[in-house]
Amino acid sequence: MRYSGFRVLAEALTGHRGWTAVWRDPEPQPAYDYVIVGGGGHGLATAYYLAREFRQARIAVLEKGWIGGGNVGRNTTIIRSNYLLDGNQPFYEFSLKLWEGLEQDFNYNAMVSQRGILNLFHSDAQRDAYTRRGNAMILHGADARILNRDQVRAIYPFLNFDNARFPIKGGLLQKRGGTVRHDAVAWGYARGADQRGVDILQNCEVTGFRIAQGRVLGVDTSRGFIGAGKVGVAVAGSSSRVMALAGMRLPIESHVLQAFVSEGLKPVIDGVITFGAGHFYVSQSDKGGLVFGGDIDGYNSYAQRGNLAVVEDVAEGGMALMPMIGRARLLRTWGGIMDMSMDGSPIIDRTGIDGLYFNGGWCYGGFKATPASGWVFAHLLATDTPHPTATAYRFDRFRKGLMIDEKGQGAQPNLH
Repeated sequence: MRYSGFRVLAEALTGHRGWTAVWRDPEPQPAYDYVIVGGGGHGLATAYYLAREFRQARIAVLEKGWIGGGNVGRNTTIIRSNYLLDGNQPFYEFSLKLWEGLEQDFNYNAMVSQRGILNLFHSDAQRDAYTRRGNAMILHGADARILNRDQVRAIYPFLNFDNARFPIKGGLLQKRGGTVRHDAVAWGYARGADQRGVDILQNCEVTGFRIAQGRVLGVDTSRGFIGAGKVGVAVAGSSSRVMALAGMRLPIESHVLQAFVSEGLKPVIDGVITFGAGHFYVSQSDKGGLVFGGDIDGYNSYAQRGNLAVVEDVAEGGMALMPMIGRARLLRTWGGIMDMSMDGSPIIDRTGIDGLYFNGGWCYGGFKATPASGWVFAHLLATDTPHPTATAYRFDRFRKGLMIDEKGQGAQPNLH
């Protein structure tokens, strides 16, 4: 079934009796050519592109819970490609280009809204750093524009421009950035993969890997053993726990990242704003709620909930940027489990076990990377060679001293 305006009209006239399930609920087969562990955005996108772009078959996605229950449904929905370093900028620009055609590609309304993202700066040094970042973006084919104080005020007059401690001096604008409906991304990729023969197995937790003579043979799951020619792992904050089942220790820590939604308000923020003097970012959903977030909780955790200290810190950042937010009621919060790498950049690589591949270490950047992550991981699984935009995302960069330290914070995962 393809979705279209005509189809919606036809179903409305016939009592909506023709809609079918978005994807199947199959039983596991004894073996597959490819098994993708993790049914989040990255895992589903990998399976989708394996089937569509690389014409592979006999693919399964294993999800321990339900589709949309992990980080892909627990984020602030922002997409952007405003990165600085050569190892990151081409990859995220590739991802943003995929976002731009995604809905037509998999025939699903993911509510891609390129409403623009504005990174505010508050000092001369920060202005120079953002100018450098903007120039790097332009050199890699992305869009970037530096706005002065008056230009920012014309767009967002309600911001606190005259705060003596954090005066707003301007911002770096990427008009092609914006937001996407997060759970619709999961559903769209799941539907697209299913239509191409991929088995999506929910409530199917991996409990172990079967490895013989240095090669993976398949995975033990809560629904029995499933053989595999190749196994790709894309499980975000559970990366360390899952890869430990294969005897691997990763350069990754797991932390909680909280997100927040206010009560519904009249339209006030038509883009995405980030506060340069603190870690706070905000946009407004189509329902009217302000969607915002900040720093991770500083301790290691696998819980999908955070603590009140971070709630207070994020609220303080919001108040410093736009005092009017103090009049809005906080409707709900949630937490995602972030796989924080040592340098703040991801890992997409083969492992030392033949047939076992890893995709993780996304830190804060996982959602915006979803299309490109799936594409390049599928490329790696299908061809055993890294995609040109992901050649820097190797395990051995830590051993060789080739870190991609986008924030310049050093090898301390909780700071990325």
